[in-house]
Amino acid sequence: MSIDIQEAVKRSIQTEKNAMNFYQLGAQQFKNPEARKTFEVLAREEREHAGQFFKIYTGSDIPSLDAFLDTPPDNESSWMASISRLIDEDFSEQRAMELALEREKNLEETLLETAAKVDDAAVKAVYEQNAKETHNHYLLIESEYARIMGMVHESDMDTYVRE
Repeated sequence: MSIDIQEAVKRSIQTEKNAMNFYQLGAQQFKNPEARKTFEVLAREEREHAGQFFKIYTGSDIPSLDAFLDTPPDNESSWMASISRLIDEDFSEQRAMELALEREKNLEETLLETAAKVDDAAVKAVYEQNAKETHNHYLLIESEYARIMGMVHESDMDTYVRE
């Protein structure tokens, strides 16, 4: 199955921007400073991911990555629509983290699926690297979720198991 690589890369830049905006908006809602910091870190990393895709984008319709990333959020995107609904309905840091876990898991799957369809080694490498980093985002959110929920943190696991 052949895909239009540059169209896929452009969509990936937009998706990373949507994820960045998701984390920025979520961080603004958080009262817990550590949870807010986690979302702020994720927003910065999503910006970096967009930059990785921008480096392999050959289109001319995004002349400046920073200018593009600093445009207002696409509130129609699934990332922004989901966090906006949560804010309007029943926002909590727990629910925001659950939503982030779901979004990151789906993104990782999409990145891996796209990588599998790409023949260009350099493009494939960017997709695979972003999938790996997206998986790390999932693990970071999972750890912070456990902390805010008062669950045993993985660094304390051995202590509890031995006692």
